Amino acid sequence: MKSRIFVVLITILSALSPKLYAQMSADGVWDFVMPGPNGDVTAVVDLYADGTSLIGQFELSDGRIWPISNGSANGPTFSFELERGDSGVIYQMSGTVNGNQATGTATAMGTTREWSMTRAQ
Repeated sequence: MKSRIFVVLITILSALSPKLYAQMSADGVWDFVMPGPNGDVTAVVDLYADGTSLIGQFELSDGRIWPISNGSANGPTFSFELERGDSGVIYQMSGTVNGNQATGTATAMGTTREWSMTRAQ
């Protein structure tokens, strides 16, 4: 009897693990919004965790693409750097995933702003 219960529990956990990981991971396509002095900055963000490394890019609403660098992921938390075009301005980005939402901060030039993302459907 105990071995049957164990097998059932393992089966259930195996089925749930990928779904739980997907909801805790930064992997995926996200709709990004960050309030700025001239209005909201919006982008479609594509992120992929490869072990503890995080790779991806921001596609801004005007079509510019900014790749991320020095990305890392640890469960629901992640961080990376984002260079604003060729300006030399580097944003230090960090965030936490909570299901289909992520929130975090961006710091550049002595200023920190909060941002949010929603997993694209």
